[in-house]
Formats: sequence, C-alpha cells, structure tokens
Amino acid sequence: MSSRVLSPLVALTLLLGGCENPVSAIGFERMIDQPRGKAFKASPYFADGRLMRTPPAGAVPIDGAGSRDRMLGLAGDTYASTIPIAVDRALLRRGQDRFEVYCATCHGSTGDGKSIVAAHMSLRKPPSLVDDPVRSFPPGRVFQVISDGYGLMPSYASALVVDERWAVVAYLRALTLSAHVTLDTLPAAERRRAEEALR
Repeated sequence: MSSRVLSPLVALTLLLGGCENPVSAIGFERMIDQPRGKAFKASPYFADGRLMRTPPAGAVPIDGAGSRDRMLGLAGDTYASTIPIAVDRALLRRGQDRFEVYCATCHGSTGDGKSIVAAHMSLRKPPSLVDDPVRSFPPGRVFQVISDGYGLMPSYASALVVDERWAVVAYLRALTLSAHVTLDTLPAAERRRAEEALR
C-alpha cells in the first residue's frame, strides 16, 4: 500500500478511534464557553483596573432624557420643530462642509436641485431643498430624511454622526433664508452691499 493511501487512512483512524474526543483535542470547546466580564468588576487588562470604559468623546447616550428624540429627529410623537443642539457659526461651517460633500452633488451647492448629476437623472430629479414643499418641512423631518434616505437618496446615517446631520439641517435652514431674503429686510449696510453686487 502506498504512503499516499496510508496517510488518509491513518488520519481517519485517528479521528474516529484514535482520539477520545477529536473536537476537544482541536480546542473548539473554548469557542463555545467564552469568559466575559461583568459590569463594575475589576480587570487586569486596563491600567486603571476597571472593566467598564469611559465612553469616547462625543458619544450620545441612548437612554438619556431627550436623546432618543435628538437621534431620531422627533419631539415626542411628531417631528422636531427646532434644532436640538446649539446653532453657532462653527456648527453652520460644519454643516456647510458636510452638505457640500454629501448633498450638493445632487441637490446643487445652493440647494436648488440643480446640478450636473441632477441634469442626468431621468427617473426622478432631486428636489429643491430651499423651496416648497421641502422649505416648509420641520427640521426633524429633514433630519430623518438624511438619516433614513428617501426615494433614490440613500441613508447617510453611517456617513454622518448625529450632530453632523443636525449641522446639515442648520446649514440648509441658512440656505433657505438666503434664497428667500428680500433687499428691504436687510440691514442698511448689508442692503447697500447687496445692491452694489447686483449692479
């Protein structure tokens, strides 16, 4: 009998009768029964000796008061009518940056729905985000569309963290205001600048 035939026969003999429990010999039992840590217990694996870790900066609790609504764009059972984080210049800049990366491709840099990509979409063109009906959507609904997607638009929940989505909503509100502002509502200095720019 050749050694080639003998090797598989020897292996089969060892697996079936030669070892008492071939599975435990390989070590699969360790995968079935895995040790795990329990909350508030000590751990030798971390320098501070604690098993529980401090949440990373910017982590959003899912059980805190209002955090569920903030993460879903809701105020109770309806869409949030206000942006639930402080809106300042830094937030608007972040919103502008994220809008230009993820939204302007289809909706245009001014949010009017006019872009090169939109011009080539024959099935359904992206809507203007600064005109009705989107203009009248509450902030929570816009947030939810960014989070879940709508029609041909994909969800951006994996690309934008919660505060970035709210930043985009805030920036979109600024775009909407700028698209519908009239000269007579501007302060005098701004009105003069706008009139000079329009000449």
